[in-house]
Amino acid sequence: MDNQLVQFHDLGIMQYKQAWEYQERLLQENLSIKTILREATDKGLDKNISVQTQHYLLFVEHPHVFTLGKSGNFNNILVNKDNLAEKGIEFFHINRGGDITYHGSGQIVGYPIFDLEKFYTDIGKYLRNIEEVIILTLAEYGLKGERSQGETGVWLDPQCKGYERKICAIGVRTSRWVTMHGFALNVNTDLNYFNLIVPCGIQGKQVTSLQKELGKEIDVNEVKGKLKRNFEKVFSIQLT
Repeated sequence: MDNQLVQFHDLGIMQYKQAWEYQERLLQENLSIKTILREATDKGLDKNISVQTQHYLLFVEHPHVFTLGKSGNFNNILVNKDNLAEKGIEFFHINRGGDITYHGSGQIVGYPIFDLEKFYTDIGKYLRNIEEVIILTLAEYGLKGERSQGETGVWLDPQCKGYERKICAIGVRTSRWVTMHGFALNVNTDLNYFNLIVPCGIQGKQVTSLQKELGKEIDVNEVKGKLKRNFEKVFSIQLT
């Protein structure tokens, strides 16, 4: 089977709401195509239908924002709305899995809009593969990214109590096997903003970044290039 073609778009710096709406539009377009294909199949006309769902991979950097997953706990936000406004931080209660997280400058946020029916219908495998992309990317910087049992995302030293450090948060949504939302990898992120929340609702564990671990500012575009190559490798895709 040939590699799946995936349209790659680097959205640059974009407000969270704008990027969310863009993801929703791409997802809804794919769902509409799925409806057309299903109806054509039911009528025995599927061989005459050339339209197909499309895969996308979006990279973006958001201005300061906290996002809370659909089942997240508001108590994990440690400041009130007035404090958020004073600090120039937006807030959105959104429809992905997971709890509270922060997006901001120096962080690469990735949104795969994939039709998993063309890959595999297994959300767990999909999440593990996103983690694998991050783990391979960290390895190129000499860092050992790992999984922490029961906690989606990528960590450093997850088995060393008191030294666990989360470097990448992951939270997704799927509808009829079409994905949205994704991952947030801390590159040169100001980690002080995480002090205003309980990151991912996990008490007593730290958050880190490539910059903090390596002791120097990292070229964000270089990291994006590595992420793209590792997405192609792990998911057997071709970015266009």
